[in-house]
Amino acid sequence: MTDLAPLNDAIDTRTTMAGPDQLMWIGGERVASSTQQWRDVNNPAHRGAVITRVPAAGIDDVNRAVSAAAAAFPAWRAKHFTERSRALALIADEIEARSEDFARLTALDTGNALRTQARPEVATLVALFRYFAGIAGEVKGTTLPAGDNQLQYTRLEPLGVVACILPWNSPLMIAGFKVPAALAAGNTIIMKAADDAPLTILLLAEVCNRHLPAGVVNALTGRGSLIGSALAEHPGVDKVSFTGSTEVGRGVAHQAGERLAHMSLELGGKNPSIVFPDAVDDDLIDGLLFSSRFTRQGQSCTAGSRLLLHEDIYDEVIERLVDRLGALKVGDPLAEETDMGAIINAKQHAAIDEYLVEGRTGGQMSVALGGSAPADGPLTEGFYHLPTIFAGASNDFRLAREEIFGPVLVAIPWKKVDDVVRMANDSNYGLAAFVWSRNLDDAINTAHRVEAGWVQVNQGGGQVVGQSYGGYKQSGIGREVSLEGMLAGFTQTKQINIRLRA
Repeated sequence: MTDLAPLNDAIDTRTTMAGPDQLMWIGGERVASSTQQWRDVNNPAHRGAVITRVPAAGIDDVNRAVSAAAAAFPAWRAKHFTERSRALALIADEIEARSEDFARLTALDTGNALRTQARPEVATLVALFRYFAGIAGEVKGTTLPAGDNQLQYTRLEPLGVVACILPWNSPLMIAGFKVPAALAAGNTIIMKAADDAPLTILLLAEVCNRHLPAGVVNALTGRGSLIGSALAEHPGVDKVSFTGSTEVGRGVAHQAGERLAHMSLELGGKNPSIVFPDAVDDDLIDGLLFSSRFTRQGQSCTAGSRLLLHEDIYDEVIERLVDRLGALKVGDPLAEETDMGAIINAKQHAAIDEYLVEGRTGGQMSVALGGSAPADGPLTEGFYHLPTIFAGASNDFRLAREEIFGPVLVAIPWKKVDDVVRMANDSNYGLAAFVWSRNLDDAINTAHRVEAGWVQVNQGGGQVVGQSYGGYKQSGIGREVSLEGMLAGFTQTKQINIRLRA
C-alpha cells in the first residue's frame, strides 16, 4: 500500500520536507529509473514545497515498459471477456474503498480543491471502470448473409500495446477515459504520468497491478518531451492516446504518424457559452459557474471561457456573475471550505498573469472582476489566481481566441443569432459549447449549427459516462468515454471469409 500519510503531512505542516520517494510500475513491479535520476514533485499550494520525488525515466525504461506490455498482451487478449470485466470491477471497488486517499492525493498533486473537484473526479474514475467492465462483452463482430457455401464474419481485435499520455489538470479522470476502455477491449497499457501531477497515476497503477496480470498496466514518470516522444516513436507501441495542448498534440501526431501508428488526440478548446435573452435566472448563473470551470481554476479544455451574451441582458448577467464568482473561496486545496484551488505551477501561473496584464492595460476591455494575481496575504504562498471577468471584449481579441487555461472569462455582446453562431465557430478549436435558452427552437437550432464535438444545452456539467466525447477541428481526433469510442479507438476489424463444402 502506498504510504500517503507522510505526503499529506508535508502539506499540512507547510514544510518543504519531501515524503518517501515514489516508484514507477513496469512488468508488475515497482521500479526506479534506469537513469538513477529523480524529479521533484512540487506542491502547487505552497511555493517551494516538495511533496516527494519520482523517477526520471529514460529511453531504457520506455523499452522495458513496452517489452513488458507486449509480453503480457497475448494472454490478456485471449481471456474471456468476463475475466477482463471482473478485473475492472475489482479495480473500481478498491478505488471506491480508497476514494478519500485518491481524492486527497489529487488535491495535493494537482492543486484542485478537495470538495469541488478532487472527490468528484475520483467518483467519475470509479464510474468509468464500472461502465467499461459492464460493456466488455460488446467487443464483438458481425456475421454476413453470404449464402450457404460461405461463412463470412468479422472480429474486433485489440490493437496491442497502448500508450496513454496523460495531462496534469485532471489526471485520474482522463486516465479513466482511456485505461478501462483499452483494457476491456483486450489491450495492454503504458501510462505516461504528467510531469507536474504524477502521484495519483502511480497510485492507480498500484491498484490496477493488484488485480491484473503483470505487465498489463505499466506506469512511467519523467520528462514528457523525452518519454512521451519515445512512446510516440516506439515501433512496439500500437496506439498512442494523448490528452493535452494542441501544440504538444501536433508533435505527438507527427511522431506517431511517421510510422502510421493508431492515435487519438484530445486537445485544447476555446469554448463558447451562448446566452439568449430569455435564459436569465439563478439556474443560468449556477450553470455558467460550472461551465466556466472556475472551481478547477479554469484549467479545463472544456471550459466555457468565451461568454457570448445577448446585448439585452449583457450587463445584468455580468453583474450577477461578478457576485457569484466573487464569492468563491480560493485557498488551500485540502481545506473543506475551499471552492477553487491553486494553479499547477509557476510557469502556468505566469502565463495566466501575462493575459491578465494585457486584459487590464490594453484599453479595449474593462475589468468586471479580478484582473490580477493576489499581491499579498496567504494566497501569495502558492500559485493562486482569483476569478477574472473581462467585459467589453470582441471575438477577435487575443484573449478571446487563445486558450488561457486559467480562471479568466471574456464577455462578448451579440445581437443576432447568425452573428453569434458565426463568432462561436470563428475559432481553430471545436471541443465544447454551451447554449442557454428557454426557447427550444433557438436552443436546438443553435446547438446544431455550432461546430463543436460536445454541445450542452441549459447545463454546464462535465463529461457523462457513456457519452461520445471528442472535438472538431484542432481540438482533436477520435472519441472517448463511450462504447463507440472504445470500439473505434481500441480495436481493429478483421474480416474472415470461409468457403464451406456443400
